[in-house]
Amino acid sequence: MKLIDKIQLRKLRKEPIPLRRLCETHWIPKMSKLVILCVLLSFSLIPLLCTSFSSDTPSERRVLVLLDDFALKSSHSLFFNSLNSRGFDLDFKLADDPKIAIQRYGQYLYDSLILLCPTVERFGGSIDAAAILDFVDSGHDLIVAADTNASDLIRTIATETGVDFDEDPAALVVDHSGYAVSATEGDHTLIAGDDFIKSDAILGNKRIEAPVLFQGIGHSLNPSNSLVLKVLSASPSAYSANPKSKLTSPPSLAGSTISLVSVIQARNNARILISGSVSLFSNRFFRSCVQKAGNPSKHAKSGNEQFLTELSKWVFHERGHLKAVNVQHHKIGEADEPAMYRINDDLEYSVEIYEWSGTTWEPYVADDVQVQFYMMSPYVLKTLSSAGKGRYFTSFKVPDVYGVFQFKIEYQKLGYTTLSLSKQIPVRPFRHNEYERFIPAAYPYYGAAFSMMAGFFIFTAVHLYNK
Repeated sequence: MKLIDKIQLRKLRKEPIPLRRLCETHWIPKMSKLVILCVLLSFSLIPLLCTSFSSDTPSERRVLVLLDDFALKSSHSLFFNSLNSRGFDLDFKLADDPKIAIQRYGQYLYDSLILLCPTVERFGGSIDAAAILDFVDSGHDLIVAADTNASDLIRTIATETGVDFDEDPAALVVDHSGYAVSATEGDHTLIAGDDFIKSDAILGNKRIEAPVLFQGIGHSLNPSNSLVLKVLSASPSAYSANPKSKLTSPPSLAGSTISLVSVIQARNNARILISGSVSLFSNRFFRSCVQKAGNPSKHAKSGNEQFLTELSKWVFHERGHLKAVNVQHHKIGEADEPAMYRINDDLEYSVEIYEWSGTTWEPYVADDVQVQFYMMSPYVLKTLSSAGKGRYFTSFKVPDVYGVFQFKIEYQKLGYTTLSLSKQIPVRPFRHNEYERFIPAAYPYYGAAFSMMAGFFIFTAVHLYNK
């Protein structure tokens, strides 16, 4: 039997055709063998490529680092080594490299982006400001560090995220009361900042003892953007101006309204870090001893390393990242979820919430998680109880209103990703045969009707038989 006939017979029997025999046929060109081999190899590599983008391990990710100069790779090595030690794969490139790309065939190649390139006027390759904003809109994280020579491109990216740098390109943050004491007094632009945000989720539960060294430009937050938070604020005595020129008018930025480092958590839970100083990440600032003016205590090491390590854990979702699983509801005394509820039914609702610790999912413990039983407005609002193992639960009675309701959880807490859960369920009224035969509230009316009948019977008897 010819080979072609054997293949047709296998097709009729629905038997698999060996690839080797298939490629030996005369009707498949030799070039097709190479194409088939490439397709098979691509399918075999897909699982390996997809492991970096698993939602179950949100902190296993590749990071693209764009630099002005490769010298920053060594001068800021302590910060980069901290990321490497936590399992991040850093890919260093020059910001104007014509070969750089953050996506290919509609798929992003990286999960996070670090911009330590304040002077870049135009990114290389296919990257521009719009591409970086789309990167964030797709749920990815971003770190931006500016400086006195920040380009319009970097300023534009910061403005789009809700942060406005001082418009004066020569302006620096100056503080004559909260500066860092050094061998040379200088112009008091080396700030010793210690006004941190009060959030264990963002900066960890270990207090930062030493001040953070900062030298750079300040920025203000857009008041219409409620998602931006100041992580490190300037002191009330600080102001933003050119330290080499005399002030002739009040500075545009002054006091604690100046933010030195800010963070943003977008509505899609993407996280952004904005810093007005590239030196903040440098080895020199990491290792420097620090003493704040007016404070006699001197620290052998600045708080920069601890500050940026804890802050980068938050930005890269190693802390404060929540997920909710196993959302369940059922009638009390039953185990299965019903298709609908009846008014006045007693039900139980439960959900499991976990927090990513950087390596594993740990039970999330809180006492402020609430569920709404919602139809146009919440009819029931209950705070969920917890046994401390990640499971939250409560029970309540279905309101005496029928319609289409929703179980809703809208959990928003400073430093944590937003949880938005909803589950729809209809509520029906009693059927005609489910009402009680005799309603206790109607007993007076029953008594009145029967007493009237009895009285009418007695009156009739008396009237007819009385002379």
